[in-house]
Amino acid sequence: MIHAPGPEPDTAALDALAEHLRGVRLPFPVDGAQEGREEVAAALTQLADHVRPRLEALDAPLLVVIGGSTGAGKSTLVNALVGRPVSRAGAIRPTTRRPVLLHHPEDAAWFEGSRILPGLARVRADEPAPATPDGADDLAATSLSLHATTAIGRGLALLDAPDIDSVAAGNRELARQLLRAADLWLFVTTANRYADAVPWEVLRTASSRDVTVAVVMNRIPPRPGVAEELAEDLRGLLARDGLEDSRLFLVEESAVDPEGMIPPAAIAEIRGFVTELARDAGSRAVIARRTLAGAIASLGRSADAVAGRVGEQEEQRERLRADVASSFAQARERIDEVMGDGSLLRGEVLARWQDVVGTGEFFRGVETFVGRMRDGLARMLRSEPAPAVAAENALETGLVQVVVDEAGRAAEQVEATWRTSASGRLLTQGQDLSRLPEGFAKEASAAVRAWQGDVLDLVREEGADRRTKARVLSLGVNAVGVALMVVVFASTAFIPTGLEIGTGAATAVIGQKLLETIFGDEAVRRLARIARARLAERLDALVASRAQAFHERLETFGAGTDAEQLHEDARALAALAAQVAAPPPDAAPSETVPSDAAPSEAAPSDAALSEAAPSDAAPAVRDTPEDPA
Repeated sequence: MIHAPGPEPDTAALDALAEHLRGVRLPFPVDGAQEGREEVAAALTQLADHVRPRLEALDAPLLVVIGGSTGAGKSTLVNALVGRPVSRAGAIRPTTRRPVLLHHPEDAAWFEGSRILPGLARVRADEPAPATPDGADDLAATSLSLHATTAIGRGLALLDAPDIDSVAAGNRELARQLLRAADLWLFVTTANRYADAVPWEVLRTASSRDVTVAVVMNRIPPRPGVAEELAEDLRGLLARDGLEDSRLFLVEESAVDPEGMIPPAAIAEIRGFVTELARDAGSRAVIARRTLAGAIASLGRSADAVAGRVGEQEEQRERLRADVASSFAQARERIDEVMGDGSLLRGEVLARWQDVVGTGEFFRGVETFVGRMRDGLARMLRSEPAPAVAAENALETGLVQVVVDEAGRAAEQVEATWRTSASGRLLTQGQDLSRLPEGFAKEASAAVRAWQGDVLDLVREEGADRRTKARVLSLGVNAVGVALMVVVFASTAFIPTGLEIGTGAATAVIGQKLLETIFGDEAVRRLARIARARLAERLDALVASRAQAFHERLETFGAGTDAEQLHEDARALAALAAQVAAPPPDAAPSETVPSDAAPSEAAPSDAALSEAAPSDAAPAVRDTPEDPA
């Protein structure tokens, strides 16, 4: 049994990564989003299929996955290693529809459950493969065929995987999934296809993950010097991609018998390698640790890469959110402009204000008019308070219309801006976000009326002392309140000059002068400032509520796990990988990766591992039309 260095490695970092990966959201169609989703799926699969189970059971049997290109001879090689046909070989592609796992009978418990590859159902060797429905050739296998055989030593298992370049897309993905679950890759290629792009894509992935790899070059023409020339070229390619330490087996073409089996001598060197590996627990442990450490480190890099994708999504989300903020901020500014330029004090509002002050000639002689206006206003209000209420209603109607119009304009602007980008079109698809929500106008009316109530309360509070109260009551709280509202709506410059006096400004001057005769100059300024602030709060809330539909739409494409959390996971995984890679304190000197092992009885020599060449006794695997697997 192989022991971990010091305390058993903690799986908490893996648990955290799995949780955070499941929480990743990449909804927006920006560059790299699909790659990010695939990275997340691959990382979660590798966590479940290999990393977590291997970390929890470092002494579990070593899983050797035999993978390669179509027609490379994988299944024929597997059959030769166990001495009988166990894996389908034939001319119809794809041949390996259901992965085949061979193990020693006493190791069955390691594979019959869901410890590794939990997404694949287990079936016994004597069960027929499920029929493939018409048109379903593109679907991946969903089960794993288990074969118990004493031809495989204890502590080792061989898994025949589908072709990495299978005509069936599902099988191609399954092949990569199985390779990610491997402790050791036995990669099979051929003399005429070893430089193909697809195999090297997979082998470069192995290099980046520090996976232990052994390579079989099959179907080498049996002519003098050919094997040596091809081996030199292949070793150069392996070294170029950081796989110079990979064990290389060279196998010449040979005839097959009627059952599609090749002579045992054809794969004697490979069988010797597999047999020795089954005998040497130390070498298996080193391979398992090296591959596990590499897989954990690779997951850390994946976490960083996904974090980058999450960051890009958040940038896109912020741009969309900024579109909302900018448009509604402009709407809010336009509302303020209307309130401050006196335009609200025209039309119906102006007529009702004239009713309150009791004359239609207040544009002339403003300064001399204020004194007598107070007495006339008092006499009128004692018998008819309705004009002040009518003025309030007119102000309410005018302001509500402005708010509704400007908020609607902002909504249309946001929707139009969103539709200019793919992410924005995704958000607006099937939506009518610019449509006025039901009840918004009523909500605006209620808010304005509530503010008018605030103004009347201010008038009452300011007129609490006996003398001022008498003045307010003599005119009426509503009339004085309307005067204060008029001042608020008049001008951003609180006291307009004579040159600025127009319809709205003149109206405000009268209201202001009236208020000054009641409360005094400083009090009027303070009251107007408070009233403006309270109105601004209510208008801010109204505009924000109109923008809420856009924010809620954004929230349906939730952010999920944030980028910094994934970066933290990556740092934790780097530390865990270093812990796993450290040799156990009781490790024997021979416990090294096979390709680097010193000559000993327990492990193959470095020369045997890194420079193996075909021998006369091992003429190689040959694929024929009847046995091309």
